[in-house]
Amino acid sequence: MSIPIKYSIRSVFARRLTMILTVLGISLVAFVFAAVLMLAEGLKQTLVSSGRDDNAIVIRESSNTEMSSFITRYQAGVLQTIPEIKLDEDGQPLIAGEVVMLINKNKIGTSSMANIPVRGIGPKSLKLRGNINIVAGRMMDFGKTEVIAGKKIANEFENCGLGDIITFGNTDWTVVGIYEAAGSAFESEIWGDVDQLLPAFGRPVFSSMTFRLNDPSSFNAMRERVMADPRMTVDLKPEKVYYAEQSRTMGTFIKVLGMTISIIFSIGAIIGAMITMYAAVANRTVEIATMRALGFKRRSILGAFLIESLVISILGGLVGLIAAAALQSLRISTINWDTFSNLSFGFHLSMPIAVSVMIFSIVMGILGGFLPAVRASRTKIIEALRAA
Repeated sequence: MSIPIKYSIRSVFARRLTMILTVLGISLVAFVFAAVLMLAEGLKQTLVSSGRDDNAIVIRESSNTEMSSFITRYQAGVLQTIPEIKLDEDGQPLIAGEVVMLINKNKIGTSSMANIPVRGIGPKSLKLRGNINIVAGRMMDFGKTEVIAGKKIANEFENCGLGDIITFGNTDWTVVGIYEAAGSAFESEIWGDVDQLLPAFGRPVFSSMTFRLNDPSSFNAMRERVMADPRMTVDLKPEKVYYAEQSRTMGTFIKVLGMTISIIFSIGAIIGAMITMYAAVANRTVEIATMRALGFKRRSILGAFLIESLVISILGGLVGLIAAAALQSLRISTINWDTFSNLSFGFHLSMPIAVSVMIFSIVMGILGGFLPAVRASRTKIIEALRAA
């Protein structure tokens, strides 16, 4: 004979104060756990969304980022002859050489400085990245000392707004437009004409080359052929893979630190759940003995108390998850340790994260409720009735 589930649920809500306190403890752990996963996922999504499935990027062999890479003019000319590159409407290969450098700017309202990536682009760069949308001002004119600033840069840094003058490379640059890039990392950059920025930075070479593939499935064969060319000391990567790698170091740190904190907090939550369930067993000794006398087996008692613990943990997980979901409206601005440049990103809640948080909460409930449930199932009928 088994105990109805509604009995366990009703027993949980019969002890409202202790139930609420235990739920709050578990929800705090679930909130921290979810926030950590959401932060790491937000960082990854921001960077990965910067790439396209049919784009590839070329950087110097053994370089991890564009900042430490260079592609010579000669190599750029050879790359333009790759037959797998898609042609634009004018029949020209859809490939662009770009330069990326860092400048220091003060954040608005503070004295702290951060590195801002400045990217030199060409007309084909805009075709390669179709998610660029000017939201204020206009597109810069190539051949002039004009720049456009990402929305996140314009909102966070001094002298980066529409109409402002930014000085770097011994040149004054006018911000003529503010752009959005579908929330990608490009919104944390400033863009200008590559032919104007190269001499300003004193660089005769590109940082990288980006091109569109006719068929993304041909990438591996094309990569092997290019890298076998002794003239080409370069590495080729799918654009999405490249940007995903830029989040690896910081994303790992966030997850490791967050998991450590979550585990420490979870120990406290498990102890709290255990105390709650032990108190429930102690207060319901006669009730448990009566159920045993009515013919309910030990495993039914064990299951009933485990269900109570699971109900509490599920409630705590849901409360923590709902609270964590509100974090999606916040933005974080920090240094990307892979590129040492400022990057703005937000919290991102996904279904796998929600499932992970609920599983984590359920595990806490099982660990906190198992021993009290075992004690309840082992209650001896005669001794319990005598104690009453």
